[in-house]
Amino acid sequence: MHPQSATQPATLEHLVIIGNGMAGHRLVEALAKRPALSLRITVIGEEPQPAYNRILLSPLLAGEMERDALTLRDADWYAEQQIDLILGERVTDIDRQSRRLTTDAGRILDYDRLVLATGSRPAMPPIPGLTLAGVHVFRDLNDADALTRAAEAGGSAVVIGGGLLGLEAAEGLRKQGQAKRGMNVSLIQRDDRLMNRQLDITAARLLEAELCSRGLDIHTDAGLDHLTGDDQGHVTGAMLSDGQWLPAQCVVVAIGITPNKELGQAAGLEVNRAIVVDETLTTSDPAIHALGECCECQGNTFGLVEPIWQQVEVLAAHLAGEPTAGYVETPCATKLKVSGVSLYAFGPTEAEPDHDVLTYRDPLQGDYRRLLLCDGRIVGAVLYGDTAMGPWYFEHSLAGTDLGPCRQALLLGAADADALLHEHANPDSPERPVKEAA
Repeated sequence: MHPQSATQPATLEHLVIIGNGMAGHRLVEALAKRPALSLRITVIGEEPQPAYNRILLSPLLAGEMERDALTLRDADWYAEQQIDLILGERVTDIDRQSRRLTTDAGRILDYDRLVLATGSRPAMPPIPGLTLAGVHVFRDLNDADALTRAAEAGGSAVVIGGGLLGLEAAEGLRKQGQAKRGMNVSLIQRDDRLMNRQLDITAARLLEAELCSRGLDIHTDAGLDHLTGDDQGHVTGAMLSDGQWLPAQCVVVAIGITPNKELGQAAGLEVNRAIVVDETLTTSDPAIHALGECCECQGNTFGLVEPIWQQVEVLAAHLAGEPTAGYVETPCATKLKVSGVSLYAFGPTEAEPDHDVLTYRDPLQGDYRRLLLCDGRIVGAVLYGDTAMGPWYFEHSLAGTDLGPCRQALLLGAADADALLHEHANPDSPERPVKEAA
């Protein structure tokens, strides 16, 4: 990674990172910021292009940004950092005893330390018809390109899955199709609401109404029985469990992800749902680490970027020999990447008997806020429309702040709430809040 000096050993420790996705690239950047770290780094990516921002695939599909805007660093940056970048090759074998790996191109590399950042793949439901032509997933640039072509051709599409990715794919198809020939897009959600893991029923209904007003055809509480096809093996539609048939020349499966653990499993590493790591992101082999969606830590697997960024900082510090408290699972907030829809949520979706529930709704503005408190502390929030208070709620939830003193202002705004908190903490202070909630 850095030129050898007279004080450095003749042979630098060789770190190989398998995976040039967002997690692997973030680790490379974290290590590049440590100029004193003496490592020779090789990155191997299965895709033919350097790392890009998968989070932006949704606005790319919707036609809201250009493909070049997704690139995180081009190949020249890796060269400038003296990092060997190998693209378009897949690691097929890891020999832990000799610390050697082989790619599908026949390349053989020795390593001293190895990081598995192999990510995940779309989960596929056990239904007939998934192998028909015209059935897609939404995971990488090739998928985005294929869906863009499908949207430009027009016709009808069915998206399976009413979570974050399914909604973003459906709206992206609708918007892209609208700009071309027009595409009718239906979405199938087996639960009784959209984003059932993040939203309460009120926010989910508001979201559904907004998306339906844009032209999406949404089916909740809908089971999928099978996909139908024609004599040429191309998908023609989706048959629901209640006998309803939805026509489709394009079907998108977006029901979740499956960790890519197979490479680690074949190498004899401990695996469960994913590759098992400890708090330093070290696998059962002390020379091998795993990071991101392919790893399992403390019984948890990961699909959001915030915990993965935390893992990167822990692993970079560990590789550099710096003290680290290790990775600890922390709550995450959810945002939806659909243009024109503001949504922010964290914590439980349903109120428990011991929860204090605060609710605000403005039908004219389309704003909705619901807070769940326990002993004066926020444990969950759902915001739709005006989400400006979301980060404030989340920050105080993580801090465990007792918000009892400002309970009456919690739904009004941060300024009012902060003023009441300040007054409670400093009762003798001459400062008084300018405005107090009724």
